[in-house]
Amino acid sequence: MNKSIQFGNHTISKDSPTFIIAEMSANHLMDFDRAVAVMKAAKDAGADAVKIQTYTADTITLDCDDPCFQITQGTLWDGTTLHKLYQTAYTPWEWQPRLQEKAREMGLEFFSSPFDFTAVDFLEEMKVPAYKIASFEITDIPLIRKIAKLGKPMIFATGIARLADIELAMDTCKQEGNEDVILLKCTSAYPAPYEDINLRTIPSMAQTFDCLTGLSDHSMGHAVADAAVALGAKVVEKHLTLRRADGGADAAFSMEPEEFKLMVDNIRKIELALGKVTYELTEKQTREREHSRSLFVAQDMRAGEVFTPENLRSVRPGCGLHTKYYEELLGKRITRDAKLGTPVSWELVEFGGQQ
Repeated sequence: MNKSIQFGNHTISKDSPTFIIAEMSANHLMDFDRAVAVMKAAKDAGADAVKIQTYTADTITLDCDDPCFQITQGTLWDGTTLHKLYQTAYTPWEWQPRLQEKAREMGLEFFSSPFDFTAVDFLEEMKVPAYKIASFEITDIPLIRKIAKLGKPMIFATGIARLADIELAMDTCKQEGNEDVILLKCTSAYPAPYEDINLRTIPSMAQTFDCLTGLSDHSMGHAVADAAVALGAKVVEKHLTLRRADGGADAAFSMEPEEFKLMVDNIRKIELALGKVTYELTEKQTREREHSRSLFVAQDMRAGEVFTPENLRSVRPGCGLHTKYYEELLGKRITRDAKLGTPVSWELVEFGGQQ
């Protein structure tokens, strides 16, 4: 898979800054102006992109009350049906071109998760720069194949995927000649318990599938996202709302703007701190090295006296001989008088027939 992927005006690679996505999902609460406000909050918090979802209740499921369509898995949405949930959570399609234009004005990348063929066709008319495959669609091979053929970057969430599911999805993309694929470690629990997240999978996934990786996170707070970046995540996606107290299908596990900004700020600091592999010292570290330990005369000594553990010590600062010569100097004689605090140099050491 490609290790440098062009996403609109951004390049995602192992050397690029982390690409940070604000997922709006249902947090617009069916209010267009609120949707715009969420995007503005994403921009102000430092996000690179805003993502929406393109479906209707009828394109994602069936209007059916049979038991298998009931939500009973111990989620936030238990007690309703899939169709009823999605009727309250979808983003009206007539908004989406207008939201895209607003995002462009803000300097945000704008893209979506499509959930059926009609959504893909609709988004293609909008000329979105990339596609997200939601966790529960990673097993929809016809949908993946249709999107892969478009040749645009594809970001997969892997929340409900077994290893074989990921392999099949990746093989499908390769068969269609699309190698601009990014895999996101994801835990499909809302909110996700920390003990179920298993961030160590991120570098393993990068090695196993030879691709860029990232995180789609439903945990509370920013600790998981911060740690993911330290482990090599090049994409981070988090849900964003204006206020959790406002409610909505995804509010309970969404970030508020000030929390999102704190996450972005922390990620940028972590990127600076990660730096590169180096054993060279900075100029400041080189100066600080002057305070390291070295060998000093620890008592007033007269010429000819023998160096002993009492009058020769390893102390700070680093003006004397290296401490590795300590044992070699014990038993040697000093060549001249020296006061306490004199840094030891080879000129002070008498060599020859002395003890």
